Amino acid sequence: MTLNRSLLTKIAIAVLLLAAIVAPIGQGNYITYVLTSWLVFSIAAMGLNLTLGYAGQISLAQASFMAIGAYTTALLTLAGWHWVLAMPLGLILCFGVGLLLGYPALRVKGHLLAFVTLAFNTLVFLVLRNEEWLTGGTFGLVGMPRPDFFIFKTMKQLHFYYFTLGITVFASLAMWGIVRSPWGRAFKALRENPVRAESLGVDTRRITLLAFAIGSAYGGLAGALITPLVQFIEPGSFGLAHSLRILLMVVVGGSGFFFGPFLGAGVVILLPEVLRFTEGYYLIIYSALVIVMLVFVPSGLIGLGGRLREKLWPRQQVRGDLVEGAAQK
Repeated sequence: MTLNRSLLTKIAIAVLLLAAIVAPIGQGNYITYVLTSWLVFSIAAMGLNLTLGYAGQISLAQASFMAIGAYTTALLTLAGWHWVLAMPLGLILCFGVGLLLGYPALRVKGHLLAFVTLAFNTLVFLVLRNEEWLTGGTFGLVGMPRPDFFIFKTMKQLHFYYFTLGITVFASLAMWGIVRSPWGRAFKALRENPVRAESLGVDTRRITLLAFAIGSAYGGLAGALITPLVQFIEPGSFGLAHSLRILLMVVVGGSGFFFGPFLGAGVVILLPEVLRFTEGYYLIIYSALVIVMLVFVPSGLIGLGGRLREKLWPRQQVRGDLVEGAAQK
């Protein structure tokens, strides 16, 4: 059964990757742009999913880390740096700031931690808006170049989509390794019961800080990709509403599930575009669908799929006493 499920998972991943490769072919620039946005926000949601879904630490500051990554990359590329050199510096900065933001999580939990991260998001927004000498203030920054790799140029929307898809695949593989490493098991133990995890030898202090730092770095990577995608950034693009939007992606897709961020970002980014044929009613329909899903399926779309699978193909329960009796023979 395990082998079959593992094989089905690999087949599903291959099909989804093939669909992602084929999806923009023959589409216009706008559809390709929307698909690229889905990939970028999937990366940001992946980072928040690690912090919230795996480690159980509430954060409302993911958009602020996108801002740090975006502005760092933008300022350096405008100064003549190549994107490949500017992006890692943005990630390192986000990782360091994420470590610092993780310290309040060592003392406060739940809604109090949410308020701390909310205050940080507001602080970053105010700095970006008021420090015009560095960030351009409300006028923002414009004209950031897209990366050029000699034989492969990303100026065309389709080319930049495939560039972003490659980064997303790499980031996904890195996250896959993290959640299946001893760190990943420690993250889950921290989420389920911090006291028990500490009694089992888990350094909860280090793991909490690490969850914030890695999740923040993923937000910075998403910001570094937003910069050349839109080639214009301003503080309003990274306000609280966008942090809540990323949080919605994680919750809708399925918090604590690896593929949850991709499904959640697909719903939040792509579903409004699908519903545009309803004209003025598409936001009402979209909001109603999200509310109904969160009320009846709080575990998200991945959780809904799991419940349907259990009903259609229930696992066979093996009695423990029978197993012990068979072992004794």
